[in-house]
Amino acid sequence: MYNLTIAELAKGLRAGEFSSVELTQTYLQRIHQHSELNAYVTVTDELALQQAKAADAKLASGDASLLTGIPIAQKDIFCTLGVKTTCGSKMLDNFIAPYNATVVDKLNQAGAVMLGKVNMDEFAMGSSNETSYYGPTKNPWNTNTVPGGSSGGSATAVAARLAVCATGTDTGGSIRQPAALCGITGLKPTYGRVSRYGMIAYASSLDQGGPMTRSAEDAAILLQAMAGFDEKDSTSVDQPVPDYLASLNKPLTDLKIGLPKEFFTADLNSDMAATLDAAINHYRQLGAEIKEISMPTLKMAIPAYYVIAPAECSANLSRFDGVRFGYRCGNPADLADLYTRSRGEAFGKEVKRRILMGTYALSAGYYDAYYIKAQKVRRLISDDFKNALAEVDVIMGPVTPTPAFGIGEKLANPIEMYLSDIYTIAINLAGLPAISIPAGFINGLPVGLQIIGNYFDEARLLNVAHQYQQATNWHQQVPKGFE
Repeated sequence: MYNLTIAELAKGLRAGEFSSVELTQTYLQRIHQHSELNAYVTVTDELALQQAKAADAKLASGDASLLTGIPIAQKDIFCTLGVKTTCGSKMLDNFIAPYNATVVDKLNQAGAVMLGKVNMDEFAMGSSNETSYYGPTKNPWNTNTVPGGSSGGSATAVAARLAVCATGTDTGGSIRQPAALCGITGLKPTYGRVSRYGMIAYASSLDQGGPMTRSAEDAAILLQAMAGFDEKDSTSVDQPVPDYLASLNKPLTDLKIGLPKEFFTADLNSDMAATLDAAINHYRQLGAEIKEISMPTLKMAIPAYYVIAPAECSANLSRFDGVRFGYRCGNPADLADLYTRSRGEAFGKEVKRRILMGTYALSAGYYDAYYIKAQKVRRLISDDFKNALAEVDVIMGPVTPTPAFGIGEKLANPIEMYLSDIYTIAINLAGLPAISIPAGFINGLPVGLQIIGNYFDEARLLNVAHQYQQATNWHQQVPKGFE
């Protein structure tokens, strides 16, 4: 059962081949059996079985959606009523959320079964899942390597068959990068397509929730439930949600694909370039037209991002002060001591680094020189994408410079770690949708192909990804030992 997709499981549940309770028990058993991967922070056995029983009742009555009875993992950044929500941080190790995030509510209403909360980089700050207070999650393809971050727990859970699918969040590549490193499908929707209400903020103008699944078809099913306007979120866009499954089988004969020459330089790993060339040639065979394009501002994405994101994180994380909720230091001498020690003891090194960077960029005398200038660069990057997408339907390129790297390999060099997201960050700055799909292997480790689309054109991305997956089987590969 655990090797079946959402679509296949939905069919089996409706046909009575197995129950949601049986399916959920199978997944819970696998989660406990493979605890060495450290994918889950909290496993909600009792709640999952309660939801599975309710799902079986819905299925019996005929009042069920495609997600009814499907076991799902929630990234531990989404608030879940009555369940610990940690954001991978000591700061929130004792925080029990008093309400559900909108994404959680939507998935509950669709009848999904929550298996638990999965591990992540602390407050979503990281590219390897090594900054988590609960320790690093391991990549099931090679447990000595990282799964990527910050949604590393989500990617590992789906790849190792510890969940059918998972939610993730993407601030600078945190859905797409771990999806690529773990050989699964990960979609970052258009900014505003999925509600951010109840999703603990890192950088408010960049954060976006999305689906992490085995296939584009499953991503379409999950996004269908997650997407939509939410009056509780001021950044949510009031735009109709199309039927994402309806256009999956559209042929690609009129598709125009743009390849930015800035993505395919000598800096790209040669094996990675060869693997991506093979994937792009496959699109040629499917009838797509390939065109080289130029986007000169892409090289400015990393410096712009690492001014804007830390600046927003500095503001967002100011609420964690030891007063209202979260970690509080012992026996503070006064209010200043309470603030200083609570934050100093509860935040990890990477979070502190980004708070300091952001506070500096927003400080008097540097605001214009750094933050305002970064926002101007952000506009130039958006314009580059706008011009490119006027010529082509989608843009393709790498997700990561290399396959998964070793645990501990880049921890001592933050700059090298930041460069892991060199191909994904610009998309967040522009607010565009993008998907990572499995496209091959290098030395036994998965490689992802990134497809970038126009605003609110997730249906096209899913169609382009699905057609490739219909002609290849990279997305069906399972890590050895987790079959």
